[in-house]
Amino acid sequence: MADVLDQSEVDALLAAVESGGVETAAEPVSLRASRPSKDVHTYDFKRPERVSKEQMRALEGIHDSFARNFGASLSGFLRTIVEVRVATAEQLTYSEFIHSLPNPTNFNLLTVEPLEGQMCLEISPLIIYPIIDRLLGGSNSELYVPQRPLTMIEERLVARITDRALTSLTDSWTELVEITFKIGEVESNPHLVQIVAPNEVVVVLGFEIKIGGRAGTMSLCIPFNVIEPVMGKLLSQGWLAYQRRVAAEDMTNDIARALGATHVDVTAFLGETTITVGELLTLQPGDIIQTTKPMDGDIIIQVEGENKFVGKIGRHKENKAIKVVRPAEVEESL
Repeated sequence: MADVLDQSEVDALLAAVESGGVETAAEPVSLRASRPSKDVHTYDFKRPERVSKEQMRALEGIHDSFARNFGASLSGFLRTIVEVRVATAEQLTYSEFIHSLPNPTNFNLLTVEPLEGQMCLEISPLIIYPIIDRLLGGSNSELYVPQRPLTMIEERLVARITDRALTSLTDSWTELVEITFKIGEVESNPHLVQIVAPNEVVVVLGFEIKIGGRAGTMSLCIPFNVIEPVMGKLLSQGWLAYQRRVAAEDMTNDIARALGATHVDVTAFLGETTITVGELLTLQPGDIIQTTKPMDGDIIIQVEGENKFVGKIGRHKENKAIKVVRPAEVEESL
């Protein structure tokens, strides 16, 4: 119980108030004490945050999985290490997103059946041209990035990259909602495309792609009205259920599938011997170099420089062939 003032204390307090010795409050002290203090934040009505932080974290988690799968797919396709990671996840207006993009660029409009509307996938020229150079056998050492739209041949090459991106996107979203991503249209000038109103809220996922010494960005624009029907599934319970459904063997299968498309060098050694430098200098066409291996002896098959199998040499149809007979010992001599 609170302390109760007696009549003499009440009279003394009223006298002090009348004389100005005590400041009066705008509202009773008891009411002010009972009200909890609240932090006041500014709110910009031009940029309403229609996606909660929890839902943003869920979207970032989905596209984290997409980045890993897409990086593995690109690494196998380009036969080099490609790193893809989520760099940013933010809410913007569609106008702000469009004005942040370079022009020209690779701007893909995506249909997302059965959801209504479109999404946008933009890939920066800073990484598009190194990928094209890699596909055409270049080294990327002194690559010039031109400021022009892609040619028809370059668009066909880039389509092989975007197809892999859409496959990875579909896989990453499947456990949450059945969506099929397809390319509806490709543009070079993003300012000519308006899929929603300029002030409409969009979620923009920014990715960083690294290949060799080159790096560039990729952006996925998701209008809020497109994913609004499934936003309830991104709440805590739905997202935790989604995470539980992603079993470890699924990741194992993804890694095994990506490794299965990786090319390796296989070398079969017929034999080895030593000769002097003088003999080497006098070698002529038609000379015979004798090895220490018998004609019917086993040969070692190496994979990426490591002993892997032992085989027999022979013929298959019209080609020379090696038949694997057993695994090789690590230190087995050639």
